Amino acid sequence: MKRRSFIKRSALASAYALVPSFLKPLEAFDNKEGNERNVVIIQLSGGNDGLNTIVPFRNDLYYQKRPKIALKGDAISVLDKDLAFHKALMPLMPFYSNGEMAIVNGVGYPNPDRSHFRSMDIWHTGSNSKEYLKTGWIGRYLDAHCQQSYAAIEVDQQLSLALKGKQLNGLAVKDVKQLYRQLNETYFKALIDATKGKTLTETNQGYLYKTLLQTESSASYLFETTKLYTNPFTYPNTEFSKQLKAVASFIHSGVKSKVYYVSLSGFDTHVGQTEKHSRLLEQYAEGVSAFLNDLKSQKHLDNTLVFTFSEFGRRVEENASSGTDHGTANVAFLFGSQLKKKGIVNDGPDLAKLEDGDLLYSVDFRSIYKNIITNWLNGSPKGIVADDVANFNIV
Repeated sequence: MKRRSFIKRSALASAYALVPSFLKPLEAFDNKEGNERNVVIIQLSGGNDGLNTIVPFRNDLYYQKRPKIALKGDAISVLDKDLAFHKALMPLMPFYSNGEMAIVNGVGYPNPDRSHFRSMDIWHTGSNSKEYLKTGWIGRYLDAHCQQSYAAIEVDQQLSLALKGKQLNGLAVKDVKQLYRQLNETYFKALIDATKGKTLTETNQGYLYKTLLQTESSASYLFETTKLYTNPFTYPNTEFSKQLKAVASFIHSGVKSKVYYVSLSGFDTHVGQTEKHSRLLEQYAEGVSAFLNDLKSQKHLDNTLVFTFSEFGRRVEENASSGTDHGTANVAFLFGSQLKKKGIVNDGPDLAKLEDGDLLYSVDFRSIYKNIITNWLNGSPKGIVADDVANFNIV
């Protein structure tokens, strides 16, 4: 069968193409790899407005630059003498108060790019602004330290560049049971059975057949591991919260994954930002709060780190449409019970020292990656994060 014919006939071809090219058999999995610690990465797509998330409410320049959209009064909740939560983040206040939340200001990189696509590529690959890499930072971690695609799971139908390695990719799966059922339908089952025990090469469609076999292997593992568990914890009825509930179910079931990846989109707030941004932050905060409490209920928060980022922040000055345009440095969040640095871990943004109207970064995002790999996942950052990037010692 020609590869093109196979693709046309396969209803799942687009999904399979996102699955790693060569998975080792399940029997080769080393149980010592385990699930002692994992990291959950939350991507806020579109460029979250950090200044209206962690608000510099005592800074006169903030109100001068944002006469329409600046937040004050009952729209904020004070954290310290200079900074405050957007009111929509109040579900996260208990974790902040308990020392289970870290707020990192000024996260970015040198020579920032204001394109959504390019800046997200930089974050996904862990490159500098002049590098163009084909593998993601998580994908390179998988290549160096893991054996299975499900060591990194994205709760989605498509796999982000961040989870793509040279030898091993993460696994994109939104519904384990559905994927398992589809792989066991007559047509696919016949293909799988027909290729078992045969020598597969690129010239005889080995890539696609092998991908199919490997997908079945991972899907079977996830299905068997999770099939007896039903998560009773109540989450908000949003797509974002459903993603987090799926992650919690994987963790509670004992799935041997190191990295989970979810996203919330819509943060490109060029027009009428105030209400839209508030709704998005509310979805985020309510979902994360439910997730963290769910993990706590089964004592899994001690082994879980949650990291939230966005590809860039917004410009300091509001635009004529009561919104904000693409900016640079931004705020990032980390959650967990094992944080070395808690609360507001560094100074807030300096609104008097801008570059072309944008905030200057003070923390290289790759230094957080290096810290997560080295101190949390107990791996080596060699070949994953550049040697000249410091370790931002937060966990």
